[in-house]
Amino acid sequence: MSRILALAAALCLGALASVAHASDLPEFRLVLQNHTYQPAELKVPADAKFKLVIENRDASPEEFESTDFNREKIVLPNSSTSVYVGPLKAGSYRFFGDFHQDTAQGRLIAE
Repeated sequence: MSRILALAAALCLGALASVAHASDLPEFRLVLQNHTYQPAELKVPADAKFKLVIENRDASPEEFESTDFNREKIVLPNSSTSVYVGPLKAGSYRFFGDFHQDTAQGRLIAE
């Protein structure tokens, strides 16, 4: 029984450590309004993991997507969501709104 308790305690500590670690990440914000990302270019640190907060101010959902850094996530109308990205090598990485690809486009610039 003590082994089970020790294992459970270790798992809990590991989960807490990852939560604490996630809160230490740099955070960057994108706003989607009128089916356009603002800013259209966002500078982020190269070789570091970071949190990207996407706020959708439109009345319709959008799917944030990037084939360059392999992420996709639905952002409900008038709400926000978070996406963890990186580490990315220095360079330019395209993202877009899958439901409005003609206007919802942008780039992460890792430097």
